[in-house]
Order: sequence, then C-alpha cells, then structure tokens
Amino acid sequence: MSKPFAAPVLLTEIWRGPIAESVHLGHAVICGPGGQIVEAWGDPHVQIYPRSSSKMLQALPLIESGAADAAGLVPEQLALACASHNGAAIHTERVAAWVAGLGLGESDFRCGSHMPDDKEAAYGLIRAHEGPCQLHNNCSGKHAGFLTLAQHLGAGPEYVEVDHPVQRACLAAFEEVTGETSPGYGIDGCSAPNFLTSLHGMARAMAFFATAREGGSLRDSAAARLRDAMIVHPDLVAGEGRACTLLMRACKEPVALKTGAEGFFIAILPERGLGIALKVADGGTRGAECTIAALLARLGALDADHPSAQMFMNKTVRNWRGIETGMIKPAAGLLA
Repeated sequence: MSKPFAAPVLLTEIWRGPIAESVHLGHAVICGPGGQIVEAWGDPHVQIYPRSSSKMLQALPLIESGAADAAGLVPEQLALACASHNGAAIHTERVAAWVAGLGLGESDFRCGSHMPDDKEAAYGLIRAHEGPCQLHNNCSGKHAGFLTLAQHLGAGPEYVEVDHPVQRACLAAFEEVTGETSPGYGIDGCSAPNFLTSLHGMARAMAFFATAREGGSLRDSAAARLRDAMIVHPDLVAGEGRACTLLMRACKEPVALKTGAEGFFIAILPERGLGIALKVADGGTRGAECTIAALLARLGALDADHPSAQMFMNKTVRNWRGIETGMIKPAAGLLA
C-alpha cells in the first residue's frame, strides 16, 4: 500500500486585494549529487505519479539498448522523446519523419489524438475541416521512442502494455534511477504505464541526470545525452508560451525542465549537480509553474525579475479591462 498523501505545505498564493484568495499546497524536494535531500518542503516520502516528468527515465532504454544509435537519432529526436509538445509543425513534422524512417506511420502509435495546443496548428485543422491525428498528441515523441525501441527489440506492436518488453525496460530503468521499487502504476493520458515512486525518488533521479556525463557508464552517457538534448532544444520539449520552454531559455545557466500533469514539475541543474521534483496537491498547473520558478530563483539559476519568470511567479493578475486585481506569487520564504 502507498503512504497517504500527507502534510502538504503552502507553495503558491493567489492574491486579490488585501488577502490571499486561493492557495496551492504541495511538496517539493531538492536533491544533491549523491541523491541526498538538500532542502524539502512538505513530505519528501509522499507517493506520486510523476506523469510526463518521467519521460527522460522512460527514454533511457532507447539509448542504452543501442536502438537510438541504430536508428541514427539526433538530439532533436531525443528532445522530442522527452517532450510534452504543443503539436506545432516543428513537432509533428519531425515526429512524422522519425517514424517514417522506421518504415512506420501514424497508425502504429498507441497514444490517441487530441487537438494541438499550438493555435496555428489547431486553427489550420479547423479551417481544413480536419481532426487531429496521433502525431498531434503531446506525447507523440515519447511514443516514437517506444516504437523505435520495440522495433529494435523485435517486440510486438502493443508497446504500451505493462508486460511488453518496452515497458519492462522502462520500469527497470525507472526503479534503478529513482533508487526505489515502484509499488504500482497507473495508466497515463497517452495510454502508457506511469509508475509510482516517492517525491524523493524523483528528485534523486533528477540529481543523477544532473551529474551524468557522456563518456562515463552506458547509463551516464544516456542520461547526459537526453538532458543535453532538452537543454539545446527547449522549443521541442514544450513550445512557444509554455513554462518549460520559456524558463529554460530564461535561466542564467543550463537547466532542463519538464512539466507533468496534475501539478508535477522537475528541474535538472547540471552545473550544480542538483535535481528538483515537486507536486502541487490540487493538481494546479499555475501552482506548479510558480513554485518551480521560485525554486530556480532561490538557487540563483533564474533571475526573479526576468520577464519570463514573471509570467509564472509574481505574476500580475488583470481583469478583462486590464485593471490590476492581484498577483500569483510564491509562499513567503520560498524564494529566500
């Protein structure tokens, strides 16, 4: 049995006039190079689904198996394997070309389809009286990675099944890097298993990614390649207007960021050997975005006054007439 969701603390406040009208509670952990906890808020042992923040872990077998190199994957494709993208042309065209190079197509995906978050792509579909396809799914890059690994292993087409060789490889990597045996799994929005771990386990995994170096062990090299691909291609990891992309660009040093559904966020800081994982208890994205920006500013990796930082932290709230009505800000003490 997983532990109860215990002791969340105040992370983000939404002010209107003289009071905090709403608050977001949650948990956050910063881990150092050895996986030890440097700082924590709330319960570091709380059991969580990391959701899309686990994509780097799920992509480790893609490289470690030799599948990525056999398929000639480049950093752009590795970044897409870790992405929750907007479904813009820069994303869908690259994923389509990737799977076409494998002799596969859109029908081989098992992620399902949804309208792209990219407005130009969405409006283009509407004007053409067309619906979205699985390439538009924000997880299509991850699934292209799954297909590449499945083909390399000679495994069957149902690669999202929990007992499929692809998912068994993902679970093994997940448990080894988090340093914990996963107590179970849930099915993610893209139909793949999402494995449970503790928040400390995810922060420990992110610290491993932070300290990984190419030329080390096979796993170190794989982790470094994935992390560096994300840092070099922030536009592919998420997209224009998204917190992951904007904050990676805004940071004063190389940082890899990745959001996850239901208020999850991770950060990898390779120059400091630090990993961050956080979970907002109510699943609110605005709370998770504000908190990750605040923690990056706390560590000195992000200037709190940067315009991109202020889109998510200390953000002015305005009404439909443009009148300032309040602010989204981190809880007292989170920045310092």
